[in-house]
Amino acid sequence: MSAARDHFTPTQRVLHWLMAVCILAMLFIGVGMVSTVTPKYLTLVAIHKPLGIAILVLALLRLFTRFRAGAPALPSDLPEPVKLAAKLSHVLLYALMIAMPLLGWSMLSAAGYPVDLGGGFRLPPIAPQSDALHTVLWNAHRTLAFVFFAVILLHIAAALFHALVRRDGVFEAMSPIPGRNASLD
Repeated sequence: MSAARDHFTPTQRVLHWLMAVCILAMLFIGVGMVSTVTPKYLTLVAIHKPLGIAILVLALLRLFTRFRAGAPALPSDLPEPVKLAAKLSHVLLYALMIAMPLLGWSMLSAAGYPVDLGGGFRLPPIAPQSDALHTVLWNAHRTLAFVFFAVILLHIAAALFHALVRRDGVFEAMSPIPGRNASLD
């Protein structure tokens, strides 16, 4: 871990905001997929699969970067239960960023569907073909999507609380445009 600092590194901030856009797009694409039977469904699926894999790769890169670079300390005046909630929510976010694409990939594998990434590149199956397993994985993927959405809403609420109410620098630490005293990689 790096020395104490007030901001995440530029790499961490870029990954955070890039993933925020990708994950929000993915959630809306997923909702669109399950709510349509029109030809748009195939277009949404064609976007959903490679975007899910991109999120998985970015999440693993982000997790590696987090272990390597660390994170700024939370304000010392935050109550310990709030600090614990912040740490646990981040663990849950990372778990979901990795689990959701793996569940989707496994679900498709169990259904016998390929994961085409474009350009003729196809991922190998990671689960045995099984209708029963597909159903379990589909239900898990769907349920965790709702959990993920709820955790994201809590994350946004906490960010807004720190930015607008506490004004304690927590939001600025991950802001896409850091303040003047931000540290560099």
